[in-house]
Amino acid sequence: MPARILAAPFIIGALLFLFLTWEVDGRYSWWIIPWVIALAVVFTLSPQINWWWYQRYPPDLNTGLRKMLERFSPYYQRLSKEEQLRFRQRMALYQEANDFMGKGIEDVPADLKAVAAACAVQLTFGKEDFLLSPFEHIIFFPQPFPSPQYPENYHASEIYEEDGAVLFSAEQLMKGFLEPGAYYNIGLHEYAKAFERVDAQQEFPPLGEGHWEELEQISGFSYPAIQQWINLDPIPLRPVSITLFFTFPDRFREVCPKLYAAYARIFNQSPAVGEVLNA
Repeated sequence: MPARILAAPFIIGALLFLFLTWEVDGRYSWWIIPWVIALAVVFTLSPQINWWWYQRYPPDLNTGLRKMLERFSPYYQRLSKEEQLRFRQRMALYQEANDFMGKGIEDVPADLKAVAAACAVQLTFGKEDFLLSPFEHIIFFPQPFPSPQYPENYHASEIYEEDGAVLFSAEQLMKGFLEPGAYYNIGLHEYAKAFERVDAQQEFPPLGEGHWEELEQISGFSYPAIQQWINLDPIPLRPVSITLFFTFPDRFREVCPKLYAAYARIFNQSPAVGEVLNA
């Protein structure tokens, strides 16, 4: 990591003067102090140093994760080669910027982190700020879980705004990503909720209960099916509509053209054609 590389000469300097103090003359001990102070500064600022470096030289995903996108993400498949690279780099940056934790999962697998990152980046790909701060803690459970907000419900996902946390059942998250036609994508759903809170000044188009019928026509997912999949009630309409805008863009544009145009403006992208509108 860049901060570790930057710290290396200060470590060497401190060790050198420690050696001289021990072997040659105790008066060299004073020279240890500035090296240790510099090392402490680098250590304290390491997140900022690393983030500056990665923004300047964004990394790419490894081959396995690239193949996963190529196989399972229709959204990614529609992007140009240049935009595909930018998408992967944003995924890598998103993973670098956020904290991924497992509850009942000892080590969070790389593909699980990548799927969460792909959902977040897909939603914000047309935006300059794509990190959805302050939602910086991504927490994975193996299967549906209860939580302090919903202690009675073993549910698939939620956001907890007070702690800046997004919580997922790994099982449901992966199924929604790998088989979007069969399973509702809870990753897009929760990040849509986060987007609403982060961009609170955004003027979203009004939605009514009649839209549920149109959304079912678009996706085949009825309200009861989505409710049962997440296992919370009620399920808010807007994040469902945003999720389906990204999951079934062609059908969405056909059935709800005005809503599609409104979301294309808000998210600055048209997923039906794989374009960022104002790059």
